[in-house]
Amino acid sequence: MMSKISRTMELQDINYNKLDYVETASGNKVCRQTVLCGSQNIILQGKVIVQAEAIIRGDLANVKTGRYCIISKEAVLRPPYKKFSKGVAFFPLSIGDHVFIGERTLINAAQIGNYVHIGKNCVIGRRCILRDCCVIEDNTILAPETVVPPFSRYGGAPGVPVGDLPECQPDLMIDYTRSYYQHFQPTKLI
Repeated sequence: MMSKISRTMELQDINYNKLDYVETASGNKVCRQTVLCGSQNIILQGKVIVQAEAIIRGDLANVKTGRYCIISKEAVLRPPYKKFSKGVAFFPLSIGDHVFIGERTLINAAQIGNYVHIGKNCVIGRRCILRDCCVIEDNTILAPETVVPPFSRYGGAPGVPVGDLPECQPDLMIDYTRSYYQHFQPTKLI
């Protein structure tokens, strides 16, 4: 388990076409092929990367990310909702610092803490809460209202605890997200 994490820490440059991305004053890099609905309700704290074909549904409720969040290709961030007798209400989606969200992952959570790694092709069900320092493995489906405790690893469909994480998980995620951001570079033209 540890070797898998340390291998992923050794990142190569990830190149992108500079014309395809908008870079903000706070260092956010947002792909032009991203769908931002209700952009006035989307807050990216800084040094956030939003890759191609990701969808963020700020039109439903506020979506806020912390610093150094990586939102991979085709990921969908949709605020959670609750059905009432008179209709449906949407609630804000809050994401902490140093969070990685893998490709083609659907997020419908209420809260994602700091130092969280979510793999590819995951479904994070309605109103889930992911506490600080947890890992959701690739292809995991979390049932609605699941609470993932700190320093735990979840996997499977439905997602269940499959292991614990080391106390150094915050440091690993800080290193990983900062390194990812630093290696996310525009293609150099010759």
